[in-house]
Amino acid sequence: MEKKQALELIDFIHQSPTNFHVVANARRELASAGYTLLSPGDAWNIEEGGKYMITCNDSSLFAIDLSGGNLAREGFSLICAHSDSPTFRVKPSPEIPVSNKYLKLNTEVYGGPILYTWFDRPLTLAGRVLLRGEHPLHPVPRLVNFDRPLLIIPHIAIHFNRAVNEQGNPLSKQKDMLPVLGMINEKFEKEGYLARLLAAELDTAPGNILDFDLTLHEQARGCLCGLDDEFISSPRLDDLAMVHAGLKALIAPRPVPGRAKILAIFDNEEVGSGTKQGAASPVLRSIIERIIFGTGGTHEDLQRAIHHSFMISADMAHALHPNYTEKHDPTNHPVINGGPVIKINANQKYVTDGDSAAVFETICRQAGVPCQRFVNHSDMAGGSTLGNILLTQLDIRGVDIGNPMWAMHSVRETAGTLDHAHVIKAFTTFYNL
Repeated sequence: MEKKQALELIDFIHQSPTNFHVVANARRELASAGYTLLSPGDAWNIEEGGKYMITCNDSSLFAIDLSGGNLAREGFSLICAHSDSPTFRVKPSPEIPVSNKYLKLNTEVYGGPILYTWFDRPLTLAGRVLLRGEHPLHPVPRLVNFDRPLLIIPHIAIHFNRAVNEQGNPLSKQKDMLPVLGMINEKFEKEGYLARLLAAELDTAPGNILDFDLTLHEQARGCLCGLDDEFISSPRLDDLAMVHAGLKALIAPRPVPGRAKILAIFDNEEVGSGTKQGAASPVLRSIIERIIFGTGGTHEDLQRAIHHSFMISADMAHALHPNYTEKHDPTNHPVINGGPVIKINANQKYVTDGDSAAVFETICRQAGVPCQRFVNHSDMAGGSTLGNILLTQLDIRGVDIGNPMWAMHSVRETAGTLDHAHVIKAFTTFYNL
C-alpha cells in the first residue's frame, strides 16, 4: 500500500510540472469526488453539506467540504500547502543567439533553487499561455507542457575551471544558468521562435499569443530507490507531496462526516506569499466569510468559527543528513521514514506552540503513525513557511508540520516512501475528527 501511494505521488508530480498544472489536476480529482466549482465573480448558492472548490489566478485552489457539523460551534479543519517550487522563469523576448550557432533562452530565478543541481540534465518547458480573447480584460488561458527533453543548461568543463569542485565557486544567474534550446540552421528564424513553438504546441497562430508564464522543469519522472524502495526521488516534493497527501485525505471515504473541512493550496510561498493568490492575501478569509454568510451565519458566527478552527500548515521538513550530521540539532533531528515532523522555532518562524504540537501528536497517535520534531541547530538560521503568514489574515490555532526530506530545493529531492503513507493517515484522521 505504501509503495502504491508513493507511485501515485510520483505520477501526480510528473503530471503537475507547474503551479497551474497542480491546480488543474487537483480540480479534476475534486470534480470526480463531487466538488462544484464556484467562480469568485459569481453569486454563490452555498448549501449545508455541499462540497465546493474555488481557484485564484489558476494557480491556487481552495476545496471546502461542508458535510460536517455546525460551523459556528466547531469551525473548520484546515490543511494548507503550496503549489509552487523553485525554478527558472522565462523572460519576455527570451531568444539569445550565440555566434549564430546556438539559441539560448533568457531566464530569471524563481525562489531559491540549488543552482548546481540544474546543470547537464534534460529540461523542459511548461506553464500558462494567454491567448487573445473577445474582451481586452479577459485573455484566454491555456496550459502547455512540452513533456519531452527540450533544453539543457551545460556546465563548463573542469578544464576551463579547475576550481569547480572547491568551495567559494559562485555562479552568475544571468550568465551561467541560461538554458540552450537548440542549434541554429539556415531555415531558423531566431526572433519570435518561442512564440512559434508555443503556437504549434497549442495549435493556434503565433499572433494569438499575448503573453505567457513559462518555467523550466526536469523532464524525467521520479522513481522509488533504495534497497527496499524506501526512498522517493522526485522533483518538487516540496511541496507537492503535502498537496497530494491533503487531496487524498480530503476525498477519502469516511465513516462519519466529521467537522467542516478545507484544503487550501496557495501559490507563491517560495517568494514570500505576497500575491493575490498567496497566503498573505485575504483570499482564504474572504472565502470563509462568504461560506459563513452564505449559510445564514452572522459576523458573530464568523468569529466563533475562526476561534474553533484548527490549521495544519503542511510544508516539507529537513531530515538528518548522513553526511552532515553536525548541521542538525543534537536532540531534534528527524529521520526519513520516521513519520511526520512537527516544526518548532522559538522566534516564531513556525506557528507551532506547545498546544498545537500536542494536538498534532495526538492525531498521529490516533492514526497509528509515528511523529517527530524538528528544531534548527541554534547556530543556524532556519526558513519559514506559509503558516505564520496566513495568521496575519486569520487568528487561528495551528501547527507547522511536514515530511522529512533531503536536498530541499534541489532539482531532485528525496523523501520517504513510508512517510507519505504516514502523513496521508494523519491527515485523514484529522479530517475525520
